[in-house]
Amino acid sequence: MANAPKPTTAKQESSGSSIFASLTIVICIVIGILLWKFVMGNSANFEGGDSENGHPLPGNYFGMVYKGGVIVPVLIGMLLMVIVFSFERFFVINKASGTGNVDTFVKKIQTLLTAGNIDAAMAECDKQKGSVANVIKSGLEKYKAVEVDNRLDTEQSVLAIQKDIEEATALEMPMLEQNLTVIATLVSIGTLSGLLGTVTGMIKAFSALSTAGAPDQAALANGISEALINTATGITTSALAIIMYNIFTSKIDKLTYSIDEAGFSIIQTYASTHKH
Repeated sequence: MANAPKPTTAKQESSGSSIFASLTIVICIVIGILLWKFVMGNSANFEGGDSENGHPLPGNYFGMVYKGGVIVPVLIGMLLMVIVFSFERFFVINKASGTGNVDTFVKKIQTLLTAGNIDAAMAECDKQKGSVANVIKSGLEKYKAVEVDNRLDTEQSVLAIQKDIEEATALEMPMLEQNLTVIATLVSIGTLSGLLGTVTGMIKAFSALSTAGAPDQAALANGISEALINTATGITTSALAIIMYNIFTSKIDKLTYSIDEAGFSIIQTYASTHKH
């Protein structure tokens, strides 16, 4: 029953993360709209100071992006989301790793287990901190608890330790994967939104070509500009999201492997030292 408060804590963390994610999405979209309207749409970026009908000044990137149309602020918001969630996951995963190198920490635990020094191994967990150390310490505490419990045989004790490690892992690891689904979703949505902007831009371009007489060159240029800028922004958003998602899933897999490795060592140590 000593572990009873843990699920409540996990639920509170999950709820807090959901609120953070929701607020971040809204704030990033609002910032994207404000940047597009007031920074990129500033009259100083256009010939004649006319952001609606004037051409962007030569070499003025902000003016060109503004001409990308109303999909652009949404794409900017998505790009900001990828950046914000990437920073957030980076800090959370680094915190979960603890204060020192995870591989070195696991090797220390294995060495101390081989020497039968469980208390020193628990002290190392307190020094390391983080999710990996929390799971391993939970397993070590169970190790000590079953040692003094004469009601369980070796096989039952091993199963009890294994179950405790699995439960501790189930409580710690979901925290690392929170908000990764947002980054993964932005991979697809970024590309699709960019494609939508490309299609609307091409519709405007072909509309300019279809006018009677000479084509409206300004409308044609704006349509092509809208298509290309939306494509570029959508690809940038998706590419960054893919890179960050793969980096974070790789880090989480490494932490999971470290927990499994240390957990196996704890179980093997107990089994080998309590043979009948």
